Amino acid sequence: MEFDATGKVSLEHVYTQPDPRAYFRTLRVLDYQIPQLAKPYFSKVVDECRETRPGRPLRVLDIGCSYGINGALLKLDVSMDELYDRYDGADVGRSRAELVARDRALARDRGGLHDVEVIGLDTSQPALAYAYEAGFLDGAVHADLETRDLTEPERALLADVDLVVSTGCLGYVTDRTLARIVAAVRDGGRRPLPWMAHFALRMFPFDPIAELLAGYGYQTEAVGRLFEQRRFVSPREQAQVLETLAGVGVDPAGLEADGWLYARLFVSRPPEPDPGVAAL
Repeated sequence: MEFDATGKVSLEHVYTQPDPRAYFRTLRVLDYQIPQLAKPYFSKVVDECRETRPGRPLRVLDIGCSYGINGALLKLDVSMDELYDRYDGADVGRSRAELVARDRALARDRGGLHDVEVIGLDTSQPALAYAYEAGFLDGAVHADLETRDLTEPERALLADVDLVVSTGCLGYVTDRTLARIVAAVRDGGRRPLPWMAHFALRMFPFDPIAELLAGYGYQTEAVGRLFEQRRFVSPREQAQVLETLAGVGVDPAGLEADGWLYARLFVSRPPEPDPGVAAL
């Protein structure tokens, strides 16, 4: 079992498979639930953001989207339990093509429930490809924006983003990625700056991102409650994460010390749009 620099176990192998079955089988055992907990909060932010940008579908960018889980929950109104059963149920012997066809049928049947478009950003090409083919994503960017800038086609795709969300990648993704996304929208000149809603594990201070966004005029607010992400894989992982938390001055008593990773939600609202920016 491999661990990353934070002490968390590496689950990278489940994010690079041709379809989501290994992802859901592995994470179900760990009671991974942050996308489900995030769903009502994202929906509320979507509604609030939409009031400032009426008359068109709201375009959401999901950073670290993997197999398009947040996209499926937002666009198709499914639940994590439904997805767990869908990929870890009786028909796990289906081929990838059969899974994609089944998911596309779901997207056709339920895709009109919400006036939302979801673009996925991830470093895993297999996960992105599946999510896009299945209809969970409306567009995909395969990039590591920690190490390179956006290409011109990628910049054009992100120039119309209204809301940027994530459910656990921050810490591995830093203010460098957020700066490149904000610049793509700002320099595109067609939209106001995007809203932000990010779930960050407590071991990763959000201050550098909040400071970056403040430089663009954003105001960031932390939601009062905490959110369970998943159970620890092992006592070793827990001990290592507790050490990381101690290093950043976070008290784990009653939280991570009791066996769960916890995240906090940060909502960042941009300044009022410049009257000279057209609301297309």
